[in-house]
Amino acid sequence: MPGRAGEVSGLLLLAASGLAREVLAVPGLLQRHASVTLLDDDPARWGTEVHGHPVRGGLELAGEYPDHRLLVCVGRGAARRAVVRRLHGLGVRPDRYATVVHPDVRVPPGCRVGRGSVLLAGVVLTADVEVGEHVVVMPHATLTHDVVLEEFATVCAGVQLGGGVRVGTGAYLGMAAAVRERLVVGADAVLGMGAVLTADLPPGETWAGVPARPLRRPVEVEG
Repeated sequence: MPGRAGEVSGLLLLAASGLAREVLAVPGLLQRHASVTLLDDDPARWGTEVHGHPVRGGLELAGEYPDHRLLVCVGRGAARRAVVRRLHGLGVRPDRYATVVHPDVRVPPGCRVGRGSVLLAGVVLTADVEVGEHVVVMPHATLTHDVVLEEFATVCAGVQLGGGVRVGTGAYLGMAAAVRERLVVGADAVLGMGAVLTADLPPGETWAGVPARPLRRPVEVEG
């Protein structure tokens, strides 16, 4: 699996973001890669450095680094999905993506972490947890037995997921949110910070509060 211990190759971080800085801070990461380079579509970042590593140019340059593993360091799942689709159009193969798991995170037998995913410090996986591709799990989130995180999901710091929870493609769980066991968070749904989810969250909706409820849209006034 990309990112395994002992691997020596170049690493290409896509987006000079806060997530990229968090990845660079993972112990042992720099020793596993011969070099680290960043690409970002913001021209103002070109020629700068992130923790001593150069930002060379836009994402279209990814094809110029065929010997590098790639990691998409964009915070929101929908944006990560757009970047991966764009790179696919540039000929980037799925097996090019690195997987980064902080060394203090134990991945027990029966658990799986997909390509392109990031698990930061303090994340807990208990039993038979499935983390899909290009998923980001922030520090101190807890994924209990039989949790499934589908591709491009984002789980923020301190999130607690009960057994059997399924988080859909591109969903976003805000910091310190909690989800009761066996619930489903639909694709591209958003659960707000500190929310407590006690019912299934439909795809594409945004819920917040304790217990979590749909956010109302402001009433439009004609005039």
